[in-house]
Amino acid sequence: MECRAGCGACCIVPAIHTPFHGMPNGKGQGERCVHLDDNWLCGLFGDPRRPACCSQFQAEIAFCGSSREEALQLLTKLEVLSDPKGA
Repeated sequence: MECRAGCGACCIVPAIHTPFHGMPNGKGQGERCVHLDDNWLCGLFGDPRRPACCSQFQAEIAFCGSSREEALQLLTKLEVLSDPKGA
């Protein structure tokens, strides 16, 4: 599937535990990435400074659902399930 324009859920929900350009302490779960622009697009897309986890993420119905709201819900559920501290 193509990434949904105007979504940005994958730039908000997941935590990134390693430092990256513009976010020297990483990014907390639910924290908006500083590179997410006003159109909900990644400002580092195609840039080598983009975190590997972001570059590897592929938009899929299972993660993105059929709307931005559903993507936020699905990714939040996955983030909670994958957090070793939450288990």
